[in-house]
Amino acid sequence: MERTAGKELALAPLQDWGEETEDGAVYSVSLRRQRSQRLSPGEGPEGSQAPSPSAANTFLHYRTSKVRVLRAARLEWLVGELVSGDREQDPSFVPAFLATHRTFVPTARLLGFLLPPVPPPPPPGAEIKKTAGQDLSFNKNLRAVVSVLGSWLQDHPQDFRDPPAHSDLGRVRTFLGWAAPESAEARKAEKLLEDFLEEAEREQEEEPPQVWTGPPRTAQTSGADSLEACAEEEEGLMLQGPQLLDFSVDEVAEQLTLMDLELFSKVRPYECLGSVWSQRDRPGAAGASPTVRATVAQFNTVTGCVLGSVLGAPGLAAPQRAQRLEKWIRIAQRCRELRNFSSLRAILSALQSNPIYRLKRSWGSVSREPLSTFRKLSQIFSDENNHLSSREILFQEEATEGPQEEGNTPGSLPSKPPPGPVPYLGTFLTDLVMLDAALPDMLEGDLINFEKRRKEWEILARIQQLQRRCQSYSLRPHPPILAALQAQRQLSEEQSYRLSRVIEPPAASCPSSPRIRRRISLTKRLSAKLSREKSSSPSGSPGDPPSPTSSLCISPSVSPGSPPSSPRSRDAPAGSPPASPGLQGPSTKLTSQDKAPSVVQRALQKHNVPQPWARDYQLFQVLPGDRELLIPDNANVFYAMSPVASGDFMLRRKEGARHTLPVSPT
Repeated sequence: MERTAGKELALAPLQDWGEETEDGAVYSVSLRRQRSQRLSPGEGPEGSQAPSPSAANTFLHYRTSKVRVLRAARLEWLVGELVSGDREQDPSFVPAFLATHRTFVPTARLLGFLLPPVPPPPPPGAEIKKTAGQDLSFNKNLRAVVSVLGSWLQDHPQDFRDPPAHSDLGRVRTFLGWAAPESAEARKAEKLLEDFLEEAEREQEEEPPQVWTGPPRTAQTSGADSLEACAEEEEGLMLQGPQLLDFSVDEVAEQLTLMDLELFSKVRPYECLGSVWSQRDRPGAAGASPTVRATVAQFNTVTGCVLGSVLGAPGLAAPQRAQRLEKWIRIAQRCRELRNFSSLRAILSALQSNPIYRLKRSWGSVSREPLSTFRKLSQIFSDENNHLSSREILFQEEATEGPQEEGNTPGSLPSKPPPGPVPYLGTFLTDLVMLDAALPDMLEGDLINFEKRRKEWEILARIQQLQRRCQSYSLRPHPPILAALQAQRQLSEEQSYRLSRVIEPPAASCPSSPRIRRRISLTKRLSAKLSREKSSSPSGSPGDPPSPTSSLCISPSVSPGSPPSSPRSRDAPAGSPPASPGLQGPSTKLTSQDKAPSVVQRALQKHNVPQPWARDYQLFQVLPGDRELLIPDNANVFYAMSPVASGDFMLRRKEGARHTLPVSPT
C-alpha cells in the first residue's frame, strides 16, 4: 500500500539483532535501517515534471543492512580486524584498540604482528626496481598497516617512547621508509624520533628550568609540644616575602589555572586506565602513572595552600581570618569563571575540611555575599546521584559556544568556543577504576573482552577532547606567584587540627559555620557506581567495644582516582556537613571487591573487638522506613547493598552466637 512521507512510521534506525560467534570471536549484530526515496512508475529524470520529496506520488523505501561490532576475540583476531581496512562496520574499533592495547598486548609484540619483514637492501650498484611493497595500490593490507601506524603515531606518540634508543619507533620508521617513503606517516615517524632524541639531549645538557616543580615541603612534627614553635616559624615565614593572598584574586586564579591546564594537557590517557592507576600503590609501582600523579600533587598543593594560609597565623582575630576565607572564596569563584574545575574543587575541599570548617567565629564574620557564593559553588560537587551536578555542568561547559562578537549578525557563524574547561581528573579516574573492577578482562574461551576496552576508550576519548580544548588558553606565568606557592608552608594533618583547636577551642559557643544545603544525610551516600575509601564513626567512646547492635556509618571521602588530601574528619560541629570529597578520615577501607566477612572483621577491629568474634556478626544496611537489608556472608558488599539508600550499616550479633559483648557506656 502506498504511504506518503508524512505518514512514516516511527521506527528505530538501529535495532539489536543478537550475537554471532565465530572461531575465536564474538560479534554483536544490529540491523540498520536507512531510508531512500523512490518515485512512482513513470516518474524519473526524463519526466516532464521535476520530482519533489513532498510530492504525493513519492513513497518511502527502506534498505536494511547488518552491522557487526566485535565484542570479544583472541589477540590474533583483533589484530586481523585492525588491519582489515573495513571501517564502515565499526569506525570506533581502531581508536579504541590503539588507546587500550597496552592492557592486553605490549607495543613491541603488537608491532611484531603488524610489521611484515622488510626485504634486505639491494647490493651496491644493483638497479633498484619498484617493488609491490612500495606501490601500496597493490596491497590493501599494507595500506591498512600504514594507516593504522599513522593514527597510532598521531594519537598515542608516548607508546613509542623507550629511551635511550626508542627501538620500537626505529622499527616503525624503517618499515615506513620502505613501504611508504615520503608519505605523511613516514615523516611523522622521523619527526617523532628526532623530538625524542632532542628532548633527551636537553635534559642532559640544560639546567632544570625554574618552573613549578611540585608541592612545597611539609612542616615537621616533633611532638605534642611543637605547636608554638610551628606557629612562630609560620609567622616568621610570612615576613620573608609576599604571601599568596597578597596578590589579586585574578592573578592567583589565573596562575592556578595555568598550572592545572599544563599538567592536564600532559596527562597520558593510558595512565588513567583503571588497571594502571589502581596499581599505583603496589610494590614496585612507585613510578607508575607519573603524569597523573603530577595532577594529584598539584591538587593536594592547592588544598594545602588554603589550609596553611587560613590556619598558619593562630594570632589573627576572627574578622581577619574571615577576610582570608572570603578571598579564597573569591579565588574559587574566579576559577569557576575560568572554567578551572580542578583548583575550584581543591579550594572547596580545603574550605570544607574540618580544621577550617569548625572555625565558627571566623565563619560567623564572613560577609553574606561570599557565604552565598560558597554555598552555590559547593553544590557543584555535591555527591548526590554519583556527582551528577558536576558531570552535567562539565558537559554544558564542553558544549559552550563562544560569545557573539560585536558586529556579528544573527545567523552568522559563531565565534570559536572559549578555552577549556580544565576538568577535575578524579571523576574520570574513578569511573575508569570502577569500570575495570566491574568488567572482566577475559571471557570464556580465552577471549579478550573488547567491549570493556571500548567503554574505557569512550572515557579516554573525552579526556583527549578536553586536552585539545585546553590548548586555546592564553595565560602567562607570573614568577612571583609561583614563588609564593613554593614558599607556602604545608601543614601536616596533626598540625592542622592542633592549630584549629588553638584558634577556637572545641567548647566555643559561637555562630554556626555556613550550612551547605544538601538533600542527603550527614553520612554521605555511597554511590552504586563509584567505589571510594570510607570513613566510619564509632558510636561509643574511643576504645570501647560496640554494643551487640553497633552502627557502622560508611561515608565516601576520596574516590579511588581522586587526589587525596590531608585532614581527617573529627571535632565536627553539629549541623556542619561531612568532610569534603577531597579529604579522607581514619577509616576502614572498603573497596568494590570486599566480601561481608572482611568488612565485619575490619569494623570490629576498629572497635577493638577480638577478631575471632567476627563470625558471630552479620552486616545490615539501614534502609528508609526503619527497614534493614541483610548482606549475606558470601556477598560482595558493594554490589549487594542498595544504591538508593544512604551508606549506613549495622553490625548485629547472630542468634545463638557464643560470645556476648559488653554494652558501650555511650
